[in-house]
Amino acid sequence: MGNVSPTDAGVTLSDVFDAVRAVAALDDPHRARLYRAVRDAGTPVTREDAAREVGISRKLAAFHLDRLVDAGLLEASYDRPAGVAARVGRAPKRYRASDVEVEVSVPERHYDIVGEILVDALSEAHSGTAATDAVDRIAYERGHQLGADARTTRRLGRLGPERATTVLVELLATLGFEPASADGRVVQRNCPFRRLAQRSPTLVCGINRCLVQGMLDGLGASRLAAALSPADDRCCVVVTAS
Repeated sequence: MGNVSPTDAGVTLSDVFDAVRAVAALDDPHRARLYRAVRDAGTPVTREDAAREVGISRKLAAFHLDRLVDAGLLEASYDRPAGVAARVGRAPKRYRASDVEVEVSVPERHYDIVGEILVDALSEAHSGTAATDAVDRIAYERGHQLGADARTTRRLGRLGPERATTVLVELLATLGFEPASADGRVVQRNCPFRRLAQRSPTLVCGINRCLVQGMLDGLGASRLAAALSPADDRCCVVVTAS
């Protein structure tokens, strides 16, 4: 499983199982050391090379290396690297680290969203725009794009509050929120930017509100509005009918 971007359709149970399996594969000390040895090598390594590096038998190394391939953490081939002389017989199996990056978080976190917003805002601040204004505007634009893309892709017509709420809940879930609709409003039971919100609640809560309001406007959900309503047991943003 590779990284899943915030604009993907969402993380499936299969994705989660793949990530857990990859992490579990590193629980064995031999496997963890072999994975590190292959990553550190920088070039494809044979079973013999890996076994020698970690001090175990070739047979044991082969077993664990193939388990790492099964988990998606390594890739294997019989290709001969450039500069390595050919030898009689079948080329040895070689292993290289895959481009998989595994992070498991329950609930899911998306700190990259805040990071991208802040980087873009910093660039604008250097050109004379007030930093806080730039952050709010960019967060809104990011949300608006997400909403507009969903509206176009799904060919959504005019949305009433009930249908708009359903679509919004689905979009929020793809961003790592745990949204719930009840009593005519939508609340997020978690914040996917929790650690950052703890350090700077005013900044991050403002980003959340602008992001969600942008999503609503992008969807054309004119009868819904996002407002700040801080609470200890959930995200600070609540969506209600305006």
